[in-house]
Amino acid sequence: MADAQHLNDPAGDAAAPVTDARRRHDPDVRGFASDNYAGAHPEILAALAVANGGHQSAYGADDYTEHLQTVVRSHFGRRAEAFPVFNGTGANVVALQALTDRWGAVICAESAHIHVDECGAPERVGGLKLLTVPTEDGKLTPELIDRQAFGWDDEHRAMPQVVSLAQNTELGTLYTVEEIRALCDHAHERGMYVHLDGARIANAAAALDVPMRAFTNAAGVDIVSFGGTKNGMLFGEAVIVLNPDAVRHMKHLRKLSMQLASKMRFISVQLEALLAGDLWLRNARHSNAMAQRLAEGVRQVPGVEISYPVQANAVFARLPNEVSERLQKRYRFYFWDEAAGEVRWMCSFDTTEQDVDGFLAALREEMGR
Repeated sequence: MADAQHLNDPAGDAAAPVTDARRRHDPDVRGFASDNYAGAHPEILAALAVANGGHQSAYGADDYTEHLQTVVRSHFGRRAEAFPVFNGTGANVVALQALTDRWGAVICAESAHIHVDECGAPERVGGLKLLTVPTEDGKLTPELIDRQAFGWDDEHRAMPQVVSLAQNTELGTLYTVEEIRALCDHAHERGMYVHLDGARIANAAAALDVPMRAFTNAAGVDIVSFGGTKNGMLFGEAVIVLNPDAVRHMKHLRKLSMQLASKMRFISVQLEALLAGDLWLRNARHSNAMAQRLAEGVRQVPGVEISYPVQANAVFARLPNEVSERLQKRYRFYFWDEAAGEVRWMCSFDTTEQDVDGFLAALREEMGR
């Protein structure tokens, strides 16, 4: 390596950089554990290269973050403002903090990611109370919200101030535009705001075949946690404020929550690459289509039962645990409810038809043993 040109050599040949890093994985290995397992889309990597080089102001005062606002408003309306952050939990914590007082509470489904998969961050870091409601399919209804929407004047109870929806839900199900509008109207009538956890918002829009604005700002949602990592980005998400009248001190909350990136241009340019054209939609449509292909094949395998409607890029299924354990040695995926024999299979923007067909062949083989 003595004659190699390193990336940190300012006098070197920038056209032919090399690195001391070495590939530590087999890029041909695929799985169905999570859309977080996928790498970055080539167009995202190209965008990062575009933003690299030279100096840009730090902490969001850069040209890419400034232009991102125009891109975001083309999807979410003229009042929208994007605040790039590092990750989805950070986006949710910042967004929920922005809508609540120190005595505030958030109503959400019992299966919501903010409740079961964020290590208590909304409560421990955000300083708020989660009021959960059991659901059959991960979706809230006005009637379910009302199970927790009470006691605003009771100083002994955390005050319900926000309803948090996930689109799509943790169970892979979708709200219709009309359902979200009804939920927003219901919450607003009771003096509450609405947060939408959009970790897979692109998959929802692709499945519903509507613009993202149809079930966000146009439906009455006040703030969105916008997901990019699960849809082809290398890292990064954004809090998108749709109702500026509902939030306070977003910049301070982002910094306080350790979500302020110094080199923010590298998050913002990824969001631009995703949203300025149709990359967000192409990726989501593909992963949704692969989930449908997987579901169609699974339905033909005796002894395997699909648990929930397959509406986006997730397939939940029940099968014998011993079969799942053998299958996991060939393809990565997670148990969702091991006691019930339930597993989750996720498709990604880079899942291929060959990946799905290979997995189905392995499933049939293991089920037949």
